[in-house]
Amino acid sequence: MISFLAMIQLRMPTSPVDMVLGGTLPTKIVLTALLLFSLVSVWIMWAKARQFRKVRVLGDEFIQAMERAQRLEDAYKVILALPESPYGRVFRQGINFFSELRPGGLREGAQVAGLSAAQLEVLRLVLEKEEAEERDELARGLPWLAVVASVSPLMGLLGTVIGIMNAFLGITASGSTNIGAVAPGVAEALITTVAGLFVAIPAVIAYNHFVSRLNLVSGELEGFSSEFIGTLAREGRV
Repeated sequence: MISFLAMIQLRMPTSPVDMVLGGTLPTKIVLTALLLFSLVSVWIMWAKARQFRKVRVLGDEFIQAMERAQRLEDAYKVILALPESPYGRVFRQGINFFSELRPGGLREGAQVAGLSAAQLEVLRLVLEKEEAEERDELARGLPWLAVVASVSPLMGLLGTVIGIMNAFLGITASGSTNIGAVAPGVAEALITTVAGLFVAIPAVIAYNHFVSRLNLVSGELEGFSSEFIGTLAREGRV
């Protein structure tokens, strides 16, 4: 009968691929879960990179259009011809609310009373609500990146702990402390930690990158809302 030690030596892995293919069931389960996490994070990173790139292009077009407009009514006509963007939606929300309070106030040469302090405060709240909605839309998917970044190392560590436990049980069963009996089990156990870090590190980098982009866009929207109210004041509509 082949001894337990001889069996370990026969199946001793020679590469990380051998460790994965010849791993125990708990190791394969952990690695499969990490593979799914990796696919999810890659898809989110691709989708968010594409979304933020599009927002940046639309933002540049919006700023250029605003710079060409002399008055709010001119800007409104120009913005209507542009594609949908967070900047345009915030602008239209403010313009539409102003038009509801002062019908016809955007017509050329129209003489309307300025907004009261209460109406101005409500306008500010309306703009802030639209900013929050745009921020929530841009932030969609980012919490999952944070989950992958935080859970993947823990899952890798769980696989390592289980693998080392199995390795020690094997040592006990064989009655030998030879390095040849210990090394394969420990090496197999450590592969899950490596996989967990391999999945988590890109997710952490991507999450922080996209959060910084989100904060940048959010700051631009807040600045534009303040500039919008300032334009109303400059044109005597407040």
